[in-house]
Amino acid sequence: MAMTLRLTDEETEALRAQAEVESRSMQEVARAALREYVARRGNARLVDEELQYVVTTYQEALRRLGDS
Repeated sequence: MAMTLRLTDEETEALRAQAEVESRSMQEVARAALREYVARRGNARLVDEELQYVVTTYQEALRRLGDS
C-alpha cells in the first residue's frame, strides 16, 4: 500500500542525516523506525496485560509486601 507521509523540515533533515549515516535510503530508515515503533508498542501492550494479571492474581500478597 502506498502512503504519503508529510514531515516538517526538521524531521526531513533528521531523517536525511540518519539515512546518510546508515548509508540507506530515507524510505528504508523510516520503514525500519516504523517497524520498531509498532513492535515496542505491541510489546508494551503485552506487558500491560501481564502486569494487570499479576496485580489482580497476587493482590493480597502485594498488599502485604507493601505493608512490610
